[in-house]
Amino acid sequence: MKSIGVGTKTVKCAAAALIGFCVPSGVLSDGMELQIGDSLQVASGLVSRSLDMRGGRILGASYKLADGASFMQAGSPEFAFKVDGKMYAGWAQWKDIRAVKTAAEGGAATVAVSAVSADGRVKVGLAYTTYPGLALVRKTLAVENVGKKDICVESVDVETFRMATLGCTNSRTMRRFGRYREEGETYFGDWNDPLVVVHDYRKRCGIAVGNEGVSTMKRTTTFQNGDYLVSGTPHTGDRYPFRKWLKPGEKWEAMPVFTAPYSNCEDPSRVVEGAVSDYVRRHMGVRVERIPRKPMFVYNTWEPFFKNVNAKLVRELADAAAECGVEEFVIDDGWQMNVSDGKYGRGDWAVDEKKFPGGLKPTFDYIRSKGMKPGLWLSLAWADPSSAPMKEHPEWFTRDRDGRPANLHTSRGETCTACMGTPWREYIRDKILALVRDHGLAYVKLDLAIATSSYVYDDARTGCYATDHPGHRGREDSFEAIYAGCMRLFDELHEAAPELFIDCTFETAGKTFLMDYGIAKHAEGNWLSNIGPGRDGRLYVRNLAWGRTPALPATSLVIGNLHMNGREHMLGFKSLAGTLPIMLGDPRKLTADERAEYKAWSGWLKGVEARHGYMAFRQDLPGFGEPQEGAWDGFARINTETKSGGLVGVFRRNAADKSRRVAVRGLAPDAKYAVLKGAAGTLVAEMNGRELETDGFEAVLPGRYDGELYEITRR
Repeated sequence: MKSIGVGTKTVKCAAAALIGFCVPSGVLSDGMELQIGDSLQVASGLVSRSLDMRGGRILGASYKLADGASFMQAGSPEFAFKVDGKMYAGWAQWKDIRAVKTAAEGGAATVAVSAVSADGRVKVGLAYTTYPGLALVRKTLAVENVGKKDICVESVDVETFRMATLGCTNSRTMRRFGRYREEGETYFGDWNDPLVVVHDYRKRCGIAVGNEGVSTMKRTTTFQNGDYLVSGTPHTGDRYPFRKWLKPGEKWEAMPVFTAPYSNCEDPSRVVEGAVSDYVRRHMGVRVERIPRKPMFVYNTWEPFFKNVNAKLVRELADAAAECGVEEFVIDDGWQMNVSDGKYGRGDWAVDEKKFPGGLKPTFDYIRSKGMKPGLWLSLAWADPSSAPMKEHPEWFTRDRDGRPANLHTSRGETCTACMGTPWREYIRDKILALVRDHGLAYVKLDLAIATSSYVYDDARTGCYATDHPGHRGREDSFEAIYAGCMRLFDELHEAAPELFIDCTFETAGKTFLMDYGIAKHAEGNWLSNIGPGRDGRLYVRNLAWGRTPALPATSLVIGNLHMNGREHMLGFKSLAGTLPIMLGDPRKLTADERAEYKAWSGWLKGVEARHGYMAFRQDLPGFGEPQEGAWDGFARINTETKSGGLVGVFRRNAADKSRRVAVRGLAPDAKYAVLKGAAGTLVAEMNGRELETDGFEAVLPGRYDGELYEITRR
């Protein structure tokens, strides 16, 4: 142990003193200063944040950009949580305050602080991490029970400070991924708010706040009590409260919260497209960025076949899909049965050999022989009464408030929802891994509600009321236990199969069209919707993508259910190029020319990805807003790191004008670029990066419902 002394005070530093989180090790960075004494400073070249620790308190002192713009009032509480109903916050009395500074490979630097409450019951750990080139601070909070009795932790605010500069009168909250404007008073964000931005339009500055919690386990409020910004877990009394019991010596770490202040900017979306997107892609650890090769074209059997799948049908579909250039072929619901009655069901996950003679292996071998990777659907926690788990282990299932087995997914039916706070988690993990191992699965779609539902609107029918489950003691702490158990299951699947693409559906996430940072860190994708295949469906695809990007990785959005053989199906394919292209329908009904057209376009997209790596990026097109009737919309997927170019999509939705100028940002200003139209590669324009940003190129779409994809490539 060594001591770092500043002025007349000395603070002991030891990594072992920190709790609940791993501090990266390595050589200390010159770009980050640590000052300990009356204050502690977290600083990089772009942003600095200071703590005031005088008098045994841990208070926020300042939060500034390099240009002097200030975002925090001195004396802010910094954090808060309740233990057995008693509030613990930065303004309380703390002892044994310790700090350590470390740096990690890649330039990230962390300052971590730990302290023990004056009553000796809890130990708190705070960690602040900065990253090179980003005006952003990631913060974690951990709680350890250092007393002699169990404690109940609730209402955790990882981030809580009084905002400076950003006044309520002149500011607006950009909610739901920073997309939608909320004027004026306190905004209470929920599961739909993994990212909000507070923007002062007069002072041309603001701050983005990202909550990395999973599903309903996040809460962000702006202008609370006039000027507070607060982000952490739901509070006691909220619809889906957070609670965590800790035994003596046990530790728990809250999901991180990141903040990204900015100044001299009139457009709050720029911080999302810039610092936030860069952090998510480079540093958050989202799963889709870890796989070496992202899926480029996926087919799923759900519509129009639903549960009526069999070996013969799948082989016919595989023949047609392969001719279209599909890379991954996913068999959805309907392949399985329960052993006891030999009928369709969930829980046993045995193969229905009446549909698939000899099991799934011959079918998946056939899919692979066509050059495609196989995938499979399972419900993650649903089991029928005829299944072995429900008969042999009724204690594994969620309980309603009357103590009966509960169905959390639908309003009626005997099928029950298993609880991830029981050994069911290990049971279903092993079932999935056996299928992955036996069939070489590259993709698993894990579906249906586990804690809350998109289709049940009674809050009393959520969570698990059991008081004897190993992972929780009642409904209030079941939400955290269930979602944490699910994410741990995903991690264990990846440990055994590192390149497996896990599709965690919005139904598993628990709310309609829900995807967030917490899920993205553990699952590569999220089946975001079950939209219709028609003209409105294509618009809806672009709506859903626009509403969540660039805050979320676009490739993590798996948007169904556009049909390959639907009306204007190629326009649907082009719309999906803004996310992860996945299609359903019946490709057998396509003509030979239509199959060849799909193959040409899918092959072209693979080539654009090989040249530019565009799948890791998505930006807005200046002047193109939310997709809607009577307008133009579009997206850019430019590699802003290599600046080699990327993909641009432009769409006309019954707009009066037949052409639009399309400006593209993120390119090298003086480099020469070609704009090439679609799979044919027709030259549209040659311009340098500066001209593409200021003047743009002309896109002409003759049809009132039309769309086109362009490659921007450096000469």
